[in-house]
Amino acid sequence: MLALAATLATTGCKHKPAGVTQLPGQRPLVGEPQMPPTLPPGNPYDAGERVKTGGGDEASREMIDNMVADRAALAADTIHFAYDSSVIRSSEKASLGLVAQALSSDSNAKLLIEGNCDERGTEEYNRSLGERRALAAREALAKLGVDPMRVVTRSFGKDKPVEPGHDESAWSKNRRDDFVLLHPKAGA
Repeated sequence: MLALAATLATTGCKHKPAGVTQLPGQRPLVGEPQMPPTLPPGNPYDAGERVKTGGGDEASREMIDNMVADRAALAADTIHFAYDSSVIRSSEKASLGLVAQALSSDSNAKLLIEGNCDERGTEEYNRSLGERRALAAREALAKLGVDPMRVVTRSFGKDKPVEPGHDESAWSKNRRDDFVLLHPKAGA
């Protein structure tokens, strides 16, 4: 009996240790395999010289500066995203249709799409995700007949939350694309 107890004490039960679930933005534990993020890190938006426009071309910062931003016109058409996703949900397509309709009724107007994220994740990760969200909306609008050259995208990542809370209710409101209608300045 004593020999059996000594054997069990020294060898113990063999079992596979439970894995650790990584939270976004958390450092991996020593010895844990590192999983790559879902999205590759992107370049933060540079408020300097260049901005992305439709078709992958770039426009000068001057193009936006020579326009009057109307944030109220399309404020009700903000679209929201699932966690860690840039896929536009079918429930958001009606809002995109209204945005496309607004652009088709004014051939001089342009559109700024601002991609936003919730507070979870690193700054670089959220900048990249915000840009992907804005580009997804631009692509969806192109399919609705909007010339992508009239659309400019920008990512704010997690820098501009509309809801300051730290729970799913707040996070779901912050995962969004805002649409800003741009009109030419008078005399421009």
